[in-house]
Amino acid sequence: MAKDLKVESKSNAAVTCDTEAFSLKDFWIPDYILLRGLEAEKDVHVPASPVIVFVNSRSGGQLGGELLQSYQTLLNKNQVYDLNEEAPDKVLNQLYLNLEKLKHDGDDLASEILKKLRIIVAGGDGTAGWILGVISDMKFDHPPPVATVPLGTGNNLPFAFGWGKKNPGTDVESVKMFLNQVGDAKEMKVDSWHVIMRMKVPKGDGSCDPIAPLELPHSLHAVHRVSQSDELEKQGYHTFRGGFWNYFSMGMDAQVSYGFHTERKLHPEKFKNQVSNQSQYAKLTCSQGWFWASLSHPSSWNIAQLAKVSIMKKPGQWEDLTIPPTIRSIICLNLPSFSGGLNPWGIPSKRRQKEWTPPYVDDGFLEVVGFRNAWHGAVLYAPSGHGTRLAQARGIRFEFHKAAADHTFMRMDGEPWKQPLPKKDDTVVIEISRFGQVSMLAAGNHPSKSVTDPITPRTPKDGEYNSDEEEVEEMFEERKKFGAANSFQLPEDFNISQVS
Repeated sequence: MAKDLKVESKSNAAVTCDTEAFSLKDFWIPDYILLRGLEAEKDVHVPASPVIVFVNSRSGGQLGGELLQSYQTLLNKNQVYDLNEEAPDKVLNQLYLNLEKLKHDGDDLASEILKKLRIIVAGGDGTAGWILGVISDMKFDHPPPVATVPLGTGNNLPFAFGWGKKNPGTDVESVKMFLNQVGDAKEMKVDSWHVIMRMKVPKGDGSCDPIAPLELPHSLHAVHRVSQSDELEKQGYHTFRGGFWNYFSMGMDAQVSYGFHTERKLHPEKFKNQVSNQSQYAKLTCSQGWFWASLSHPSSWNIAQLAKVSIMKKPGQWEDLTIPPTIRSIICLNLPSFSGGLNPWGIPSKRRQKEWTPPYVDDGFLEVVGFRNAWHGAVLYAPSGHGTRLAQARGIRFEFHKAAADHTFMRMDGEPWKQPLPKKDDTVVIEISRFGQVSMLAAGNHPSKSVTDPITPRTPKDGEYNSDEEEVEEMFEERKKFGAANSFQLPEDFNISQVS
């Protein structure tokens, strides 16, 4: 007969589970691993899938807080963190320092945890992006793979890797089921995309932080320039950087998202759960007139009139991208999941696969898609629906000069902002290119596909991979001069309430 495993929780209540069906020991990390200065324990069980859990307790209405309590009930309270109280970079930095020290001292358990550690993130897409950014920034020898619990409104990241898009159950049994899935999940590499923006901003006090009235998402922030002889900096230009893993978009979809986030800040009582959030989102889409965009919005809002767009198909080689004049929204996709699990790129038919390939999350290419209006977006609900396919590219650049519109709207991984456009002879430049990879955990029948998956191989087009290492390095040096950073970091005064 199987023995019962009893675990003392933060509230000192005991949780019992049958070890033949499920063992909490496979996820448990002892205190001496998590906290510095404690004596090593002897005869400790080696967990098969040790986890660190980060929960945004403000996500999903009350769900975040309930989920936090369930994880703390099942696991060691010191391996479960509320992001409203603990900064993930400090948590992971302390953990890895302790693990490396213990490993150096010959601790076998520390060595195994370094190899097997997995991260669980419970929150919206913004929260997941925050954790992925921290992991990217810390440059671990073996970065831990990440599983995402869908607590947001769209939940595009969780859906892309098989974790669903509906808010989960928060009771202990639901958490046990999720942990079991995490233990069985497979690891996938996913491209990270780096964003650099150059623009003039109002003069402030000389600090490096974004200057009011410019409101940027937490994932895009001001940095010091690398080159002291930068002519643009002397002319009053500032550099902003950030990163995304799912998508960057501009135009009507970002405007709706911005309206949603603004309304949620003003009237949080209207946004109690995922269903009410989605209802509010649909109302905003209608009220802003995007179903009849050609009648209710000026042509100056069309992407082709707002920006000059260039794409990079080979390292360091840029070419102009022609945008159809009716396109009012442009989306740069890394994952096949957008706006609640829809796939704007779709799966190209066999006769079109000489021109377009299916989307892969680790091939170093973005899929660039355009939409005319909300009716055009509605075709994604059809089995073979897709937007206007514009390009598959290693990078994309937007150059904004003086136009009739004084602003547009942009969004990265669910975090929108209102972007001022140039006045007089100023220029705004946004450049996106691949910058390394992160590891995600995928469960079940997920829509994300890998070039290394034998079921879905990607056939390179002629000349795509003929560039040598020297050319790639030369391109990277050029980007460093433009202000590219080797990390994704948050401002020190970052507020968790800004994240979905």
